[in-house]
Amino acid sequence: MQRPVSSLPLNSSVKVKLVSAGFQFTADLLHVTATQLSSEACLSQQEALEVLQAVSRDGGGEASLSALELLQKEEDEQRSIITFSSQLDTALRGGLPVGKTTEICGAPGTGKTQLCLQLAVDVQVPPCFGGVGGQVVFIDTEGSFLLQRVIDIATAAVQHCSLLVEDDEQRVAMTTFSVENILSNIFLVRCHDYVELLAELQLLPDFLAEHPRVRLLVIDSVAFPFRQHFGELSQRTRLLNGLAQHLIAMATSHNLAVVLTNQMTTRLQGSKSQLVPALGESWGHCPNIRILFHWSGPRRLAAIFKSSGHMDCAVQYQITSEGFRDADQSELPQSKRPRTHSHQSAGNKTETSS
Repeated sequence: MQRPVSSLPLNSSVKVKLVSAGFQFTADLLHVTATQLSSEACLSQQEALEVLQAVSRDGGGEASLSALELLQKEEDEQRSIITFSSQLDTALRGGLPVGKTTEICGAPGTGKTQLCLQLAVDVQVPPCFGGVGGQVVFIDTEGSFLLQRVIDIATAAVQHCSLLVEDDEQRVAMTTFSVENILSNIFLVRCHDYVELLAELQLLPDFLAEHPRVRLLVIDSVAFPFRQHFGELSQRTRLLNGLAQHLIAMATSHNLAVVLTNQMTTRLQGSKSQLVPALGESWGHCPNIRILFHWSGPRRLAAIFKSSGHMDCAVQYQITSEGFRDADQSELPQSKRPRTHSHQSAGNKTETSS
């Protein structure tokens, strides 16, 4: 069923203008920019933005779906972004899922940003090599986006895929899968505080409508802007809850993977202390998937510790000159539960060294 525009939480005069301009259902507004909507429905720019934000929060205009319809939709649309770590891809059933929000938590130096940079390249891997052939919006809040590192990762990915070429389709794909094109498909935004971050995210639906190939949104990190300049925690909680709802709606309506990084903080319990993800327990319920990066002696481990669709497990990885990769197979720790197997892709054909 389609949701009528008249049922949206908007000013009545705005709804009258929308219906008069021919926008009967929210589905009619999915691919309209704020500028176009302002012109066609005689709305102010601010009113047009509010309308599109309401549609985005609605999740794409479908009032209801049967379980069978939802299953069919997910089977048609569900794709994953490979990480170039076959162990992590297997644990995630093919990689980080498009249409979902994933949070990467961990202490400094565990490789959170390295995975984000890897994903910014991997989302562009052509479909004939097991990728999604998309673009990425990368929001940097800490100043940790390193261009030379992206070039190194992109160079390694291009070289790797070039070794896998077996047919004409793959040969044609390699003519456009180059370091220069990879860099041109990364849209970088620098935000210095939570006000700039929230403002950019409010404008993002317009940008996504104009760039339908975007399949990945990275925010590195979501914690940094919200760990300062707040006199009241209740205000921060309200802003974070609104942010989470907005990200979930964008992931669903624009069919993109949202990847967030989060820092760690110390929780005191009596005389004991424990490192836990920042931003509180309420925030922890927002992402669809949470992955914890941590050290176990000299080894880096990635533990899936919150996901309704994946087994809890821990896999070992390493950061190499070429990017995010599998660790030496002989040193891999056993998972807490058995993992499922995924289809073979460019990521799990990677040969890595210890």
